[in-house]
Amino acid sequence: MEKTLILLKPDCMERKLWGLVLDRFAKVDFDIVACKMLRLDEALLKEHYAHIADRPFFPEIANFMGSRPVIAIVLKGPEAIARVRSLLGPTDSKAAPAGTIRGDMGADKMLNLVHASDSPEAAEAEIKRFFGDDPIFD
Repeated sequence: MEKTLILLKPDCMERKLWGLVLDRFAKVDFDIVACKMLRLDEALLKEHYAHIADRPFFPEIANFMGSRPVIAIVLKGPEAIARVRSLLGPTDSKAAPAGTIRGDMGADKMLNLVHASDSPEAAEAEIKRFFGDDPIFD
């Protein structure tokens, strides 16, 4: 069993697609083992996006991601990281095939509804970053 972090991004929240997105995960038998709503502040955004914080487009991403509360969720299931990423489709929603979450509901590279961990190491770091000492219900 593997855990992964997902963030239901501001566009998902604004468009009230969170129920449809969660339903897609439930239908393929993922378990939610942690969940909370939070607003991403500047310090958390800089930590989460440290790999691009020096890029010219970072302020646009930070403004978008901090524009409204998001829902952070830890999903658990067999091969969770790869399966979640497959369900989402490519980062660019315009390139995502029909049947994927981004292909069916996303708009572009930024308005792509969901962030998902891309490796076991990233999942571990991101879960710690967003949940700290909060309980994870294995």
